[in-house]
Amino acid sequence: MSIEARLAELGITLPEAAAPVAAYVPVVIAGGLAHVSGQVSFVDGQLFKGRLGENVTIDQGMIAAQGCALMILAQLKAALGSLDRVERVVKLGAFINSTADFTDQPKVANGASELMVAVFGEAGRHARAAVGVPSLPLGVAVEVDAIVAVRPA
Repeated sequence: MSIEARLAELGITLPEAAAPVAAYVPVVIAGGLAHVSGQVSFVDGQLFKGRLGENVTIDQGMIAAQGCALMILAQLKAALGSLDRVERVVKLGAFINSTADFTDQPKVANGASELMVAVFGEAGRHARAAVGVPSLPLGVAVEVDAIVAVRPA
């Protein structure tokens, strides 16, 4: 089954790949790996702002992380032409805007991780870091970056 068919089966429509907001590119492909720049949390087309442990629940944080993962997929599709070129999700890095006493960053990051497995199956299982930070660009709740192994065009 193609990844496009899998997305349709899951009822997922990818957002349009967001343009960079600073001096970087969304995806760099080198040595068979696609390095996807950090994608911030969009939910229903709007930036999802806030801080875990303050005004964002774990469930809301998971939805925000899932929004980041959807944008990672959109960036990969724009760079690769087809998500069928994804061989494996190698690593995700999840940055969670959270209070100093919030310790459930891994639960929040699961929003992104579980989406990758739902879309790519075993090839979506990956290494991961889930890190709490005191702030993120634009005040968003979550940012996720990725390293993905890709097949040649």
